[in-house]
Amino acid sequence: MSGQSITDRITAAQHSVTGSAVSKTVCKATTHEIMGPKKKHLDYLIHCTNEMNVNIPQLADSLFERTTNTSWVVVFKSLITTHHLMVYGNERFVQYLASRNTLFNLSNFLDKSGLQGYDMSTFIRRYSRYLNEKAVSYRQVAFDFTKVKRGVDGVMRTMNTEKLLKTIPIIQNQMDALLDFNVNANELTNGVINAAFMLLFKDSIRLFAAYNEGIINLLEKYFDMKKVQCKEGLDIYKKFLTRMTRISEFLKVAEQVGIDRGDIPDLSQAPSSLLDALEQHLASLEGKKVKDSTAASRASTLSNAVSSLANTGMSFTKVDEREKQAALEEEQARLKALKEQRLKELSKRPSFATTDTSPVATTGGSISTAPAIDLFSTPSCSNGALKMENDLFDLQTTFQPPVQPSTSMASGWGGYSMPPVNQPQPNAPLQVDFESAFGSKAGSSSQDLDDLASGILKPTMVSTAQGLVPNMPEKLVSDDLDSSLANLVGSLGIGNGTTKK
Repeated sequence: MSGQSITDRITAAQHSVTGSAVSKTVCKATTHEIMGPKKKHLDYLIHCTNEMNVNIPQLADSLFERTTNTSWVVVFKSLITTHHLMVYGNERFVQYLASRNTLFNLSNFLDKSGLQGYDMSTFIRRYSRYLNEKAVSYRQVAFDFTKVKRGVDGVMRTMNTEKLLKTIPIIQNQMDALLDFNVNANELTNGVINAAFMLLFKDSIRLFAAYNEGIINLLEKYFDMKKVQCKEGLDIYKKFLTRMTRISEFLKVAEQVGIDRGDIPDLSQAPSSLLDALEQHLASLEGKKVKDSTAASRASTLSNAVSSLANTGMSFTKVDEREKQAALEEEQARLKALKEQRLKELSKRPSFATTDTSPVATTGGSISTAPAIDLFSTPSCSNGALKMENDLFDLQTTFQPPVQPSTSMASGWGGYSMPPVNQPQPNAPLQVDFESAFGSKAGSSSQDLDDLASGILKPTMVSTAQGLVPNMPEKLVSDDLDSSLANLVGSLGIGNGTTKK
C-alpha cells in the first residue's frame, strides 16, 4: 500500500473542520504511506511543543490514539513521531509522558494483513517497549540520559557514590531495551523501520556515552568504597563489559546500512587486568586470601583502564560535534534557500523603470527625453529659457513685462516653449501696452501660428480685431476680456504711466 489512503484524507478533513491543527498534523505524519514521517510535519509538531498555548496532553493523546490503528504502518509511524518529539521537542513533552502510569500497550500488537505486517509487528512491540523504558528512566532520575551534560564536570562524572550506584542500573535497563530491538541489516527493508533505526542509533550513542562516563566515575571511586558498594560496583562493571560487546554489534549494523563511518564512535575496552584487580580488591575486603598487589600496581592498572574509557568518551564527543556541525550546515542551507526564494519573489514584482522595450522608447531603442506637451499645463520654459514666473497677473510693481507679439502669447497658451526674454529692469514703472498685445498691432497671423505649431495638435484660433482668441462666441470673449482688463487697470491705477502708491 502506498500513498495516503481514503481514511487518511477523511481523518485529516475531520480535524480541519474541528479546527485542530495539531491533530491534523499528527494524522499527516502517521499516514498509511510506507515511508518515514515527513520532516515538515515533524518540524511543525516540534514547534508546537515549544508553544505555551499548545495542549501537550492533547498532542500526546492524538499520538496514542493513532497507535490503536490496525495498520502496522500507522502504529509504527506514531511511535517514530513520539520518539522524535522526545529527542528534539521541548522537555515538557517528555515530562508529561513520564508522568503517565502507562504509555504504549503494544506488547500483543500483530498486523495479520500480510507477511510484511507480521515482520514489522515484532519490531513495533520491541520499539514501544524501549519508548516506555525511556519515559520511566526520566521519571526515576528527572533528566534524559541522552541529553545530559558530559565531560569532566558532567553529571555522571560528578555524581557521588550512593547516587551513582542507583543511577547506573537505570541506564543499563534503558540500554537493554534499546539493544533488544535486535535488527539485522537485511531486515531494514522500508523507510518506516529505517526511520526508527536512525533514532535508535542516535540514542544508543548518547546513552552509551553517559553509561561510559558513569563507569569511569565508578572505577575512580572503587578502591575507596565499602565492601557492599564494591560488590555492587563489580557487578555493574561486568554488565558494562557485556553491553559494550552488544553495542559494538549494533554499530556494525549501522555501518552496514550505509551510515558514515565518521558518525560511528570507536569503542576502546579496558584491559582485562582491570577486572582481575577489581575482583582481588573485593576478595581482600571479604577476608579471602589473594595475591599480594601493591598500591602502585593497582593505580597503574586503574589509570590505564580509565584512559581507555576516556578515549571512548572522546570518540563520542567527536560524533556529537559532527552531528551539530551537520545540523548547523543544514540550517544554513535552509536559510539560504529561503533567501533565494525571497529574492525570486521580489524580482517577479513589476518594475516601473523605463526600459528599451517600453512603449515610449524610440525605434532605435533610445529613450526620448523630451518632455511631453501638455496643452492644459502651466506654461514653462525649456532650453535655458527663463520660466515665465511673472505673467500678466503677477502684481509686482517693480516688474516691467517685455512687449511680446501675439504669436508668443499664443504659443504660451498652447504649451509651447517661450523664447528667451530680457531681464526686467529694476525700479522701472509698470508700463503695459495692451494695444500692442491685444489690439490691431498683433503682428502674427493664423498662417504664422500654423508654421509654429506644425504637425502638433493645437487649439483652433481666429484672428479678430482684439487679437488671437479661441474660437468661442465673440461677444462673450470680448466682454470678459474687456472687463478683466478694466478691473486690472483700475486696481493698479494705471493712467498716464503711473501706479497707485
